[in-house]
Amino acid sequence: VQLQASGGGLVQPGGSLRLSCAAPGFTLDYYAIGWFRQAPGKEREGVSCISPSDGSTYYADSVKGRFTISRDNAKSTVYLHMNSLKPEDTAVYYCVATEGDRNIIRVVTTYMPAFAFESWGQGTQVTVSS
Repeated sequence: VQLQASGGGLVQPGGSLRLSCAAPGFTLDYYAIGWFRQAPGKEREGVSCISPSDGSTYYADSVKGRFTISRDNAKSTVYLHMNSLKPEDTAVYYCVATEGDRNIIRVVTTYMPAFAFESWGQGTQVTVSS
């Protein structure tokens, strides 16, 4: 599945952004969708993931309570609502997807390993700075 990420930009600390991950022409009903991020000089980090149907989610400890992931299957779009942004949230954010079986879905919504995702979209830059 081809994924298109959008919504990044420059925001002040404490501000909010909403990232979108769309898959025009594809049905995402059976895919777990997530977001990774990578900042210069840092390791790639799994940020959040949402299961196809039962609402299970994963959040990295660094974003719990600030970020919320949601999906609109009718629009084949997943959103990452980012609030109370901090300078350390600055990174390129990548949208990812997996159409794995329920075991894979359980794995990605538990600890979100990068190897479990077979589709990666282009990144969108998020910069948090005053």
